This record gives sequence, structure tokens and C-alpha cells, in this order.
Amino acid sequence: MKTSADTYSNRNITQKLFLLEILIIFILFSCAPKKQPSVEYIPEGVKKGIASWYGAEFHGKPTASGEIYNMYDYTCAHREYPFGTKLRVINLRNNKDVVCTVNDRGPFISERDIDLSYVAAKQIDLIGTGIAEVLMEPVGRDLSYVKYVKYSPTSGLLTIQVGAFKEIENAQRLKQALSLKFRNVYITEKILKGDTFYRVRIGKFKDYNEAYNLAKSMGQEGYRVIITTFEGGLKDEI
Repeated sequence: MKTSADTYSNRNITQKLFLLEILIIFILFSCAPKKQPSVEYIPEGVKKGIASWYGAEFHGKPTASGEIYNMYDYTCAHREYPFGTKLRVINLRNNKDVVCTVNDRGPFISERDIDLSYVAAKQIDLIGTGIAEVLMEPVGRDLSYVKYVKYSPTSGLLTIQVGAFKEIENAQRLKQALSLKFRNVYITEKILKGDTFYRVRIGKFKDYNEAYNLAKSMGQEGYRVIITTFEGGLKDEI
């Protein structure tokens, strides 16, 4: 027959065992190796950003490089890379990749970093989602995009012409693209042999060397530039 002393003793032993289990669990967890925070590795020269795409609305229209946009060519628009740069673009959602050539400027939405052509976007399954986080890796450059400066005047007020279009919308798109990097971009209207042309130009220069140095760097970037006589004023911008 159990006495009250026996019951108390058993209860005390049970409590001590329970406390011992808690202590053992605490020790095990405190001694377990802590998980180190993961550090994302991005190779040197590779940039991370947000990609989108553009298609039929711009198909057949001039790009900032002067080429005609073809939504079925493996091309892309970027704000900084020189024209002709070949970028390997990796969709981080599915690890699919595509190589495309920069021949345009954009995107013009601040939260996005690259616009892919329709066919390039399709290859990495970007059409349905519209945007995706990507890696961009330069893998070469087509040097045929490098242009050389054309000029005629060597004195007087000068300006740099980057394009001339019959459609004002095309001139406005080029102006928007140039304004990502350059100041004093303007459009003038000129009638030649009954046709109206909208000329996209940059700056007003008194010094020929200043105009030439800027034009040369733009040519290296891939723009088709001409140094010509400044007409009118920047206030005449369309």
C-alpha cells in the first residue's frame, strides 16, 4: 500500500525528469550550428534588373540606332550599353536565357532596366508575365554599329544632327531616347522639295572641337551623327 510519502516522492521524480528533458532540449538547440545568412553571388560585369518587352506597336518603326525595329529579331533596348552590345539575358524565374543585341534606347519606365523584342522575350517565357527579374551579361559587341562623324562646316555656330524623319512621332521617340543621357536635345522642322522633315539635334557650339568630341563619342556609341550649321534656336524646339 502506497503512503503519501511514496506519492510525493514519485511526483518529485516525475517533475525532475521533465525538467531534465527541457534542459537537454535547450542544450541541443543552443549547440546546433546556426544557419548562415545566404549571400547572393552575381559575377563581375553582370547586372541584375527588371526586364519587359515591346512588340507589334513599334514593329517597323525606327529605333534609336537608326535600324528599323523588327519584333522577330533578337534585339533589345537599354539605356546605357552601346549599340551592338550583345547581352545574355537570364530569366531568374526559370533560368532560361537568350542573347540579344542592343539597338534601341529604353525602357522609359524607371522601375525597368531592359526591353526585349517579342521573339527574345518569348524565348525566356516573358510574354505571359510581362516583366521578370533578370541577369544581364555582356558577351561581345557587333562593331559594325560604330559610326564615324560626318561634317561640312568648320566655323560659325554648329550643332549635331542625329536623325531626320518625315513623321514627327519618330523624331519625338529619338529625342526621348537621347534625353536619357544628353542635354539640349531639340527638334526643328525643315521643308525640302515640298516634304517636311523633323530633324533631331543636340546643342549649340561655338567651338568646333567641342562639337567634334561629343559627336565622336556618340558615333562610338552607335549614333549616326552629322556636325552641321546651327539654325534658329533651342527655343524653336517642337
